[in-house]
Parts: sequence; C-alpha cells; structure tokens
Amino acid sequence: MTDFEQIYLQYSPQIFRVCMGYINDAEQARDLTQETFIAVWKNLSAFKHQSKISTWIFRIATNNCLRALQKSKKIRITELPYDLPAVAPEDTKEEQLAFLYQSIAALEETERIIISLVLEDLPQAEIAEIVGLSNVNVRVKIHRIKEKLAVKFKNHGQFE
Repeated sequence: MTDFEQIYLQYSPQIFRVCMGYINDAEQARDLTQETFIAVWKNLSAFKHQSKISTWIFRIATNNCLRALQKSKKIRITELPYDLPAVAPEDTKEEQLAFLYQSIAALEETERIIISLVLEDLPQAEIAEIVGLSNVNVRVKIHRIKEKLAVKFKNHGQFE
C-alpha cells in the first residue's frame, strides 16, 4: 500500500464529515473530499512536514469548502425557528445526524470549520493552526458554538 493510499484511508471519512459540516449536501461533500485528495496526491511530494500531515490535509479541505461556498453564492444559511416541535422518540440516528448537519450549516463559516474539526477530535492547537486563530480564541469559540448547538437541540427536543 502506498503512502497516499494509507493517508486516504485514514483521513477521507473525517474530511467527508468536515465537508458535510460546511456544505450540508452529501453529493457536494463527496466531490469536495475527492478534490481535497486530488490536491493531496498532486502535492504530497512537496509536503515539507512543517506541520502535521493531518493539519495540512484539513487546511486543504477547509480551503476547498470555502471556495465552493464562494462560488455557489447560494449559501442556504437560515436560522432555525426556536419553536420547533419536540422530536418524537422514534427519531432515528440518521434524522438526528441530519439535524446536527442542518444546525452546523446554519452557523457562521468559521464556526462551521471549528465545530467540524472538533467533531473529528482534532486537538485545539491543531484547529487553531488550521483556522489561523489563537488557541485561546479557538477555545472560547468552541464553548460558544457548543452553547448555540445545545440551545438548538434543546429547542428541537433532543435534550430534556
């Protein structure tokens, strides 16, 4: 197995989920994941190891997502109403996951990047490097994002 194949197998599921957090469209997220790994494959020999390879890959992915959002100009960012009916207990994990992606998609761009990387268990220092913010700023933003999402989930009947 080549280095690229190992990298792809290790990081492609995470990159897909990060792209879903941005785009909230599975088909476009798959395309962005593919574009990310095409760029990784083309530039792998030029990677200088000045950061972790995961940081480099996530940075490529976030840049691809931002470019896609700029191109489309059809960003469907709408605030969810706070009077959503309570979710029936028979909601499936898929529906809950769809609500999570919808809630993330409603966040501001930087917040979407940060929470998507948090959900992939990246360390705060690495997230800070990827988004170009200080560790302290990232920590504060993570706390605020989690509060926003908790309110949306509570109002949607996910938390009692």
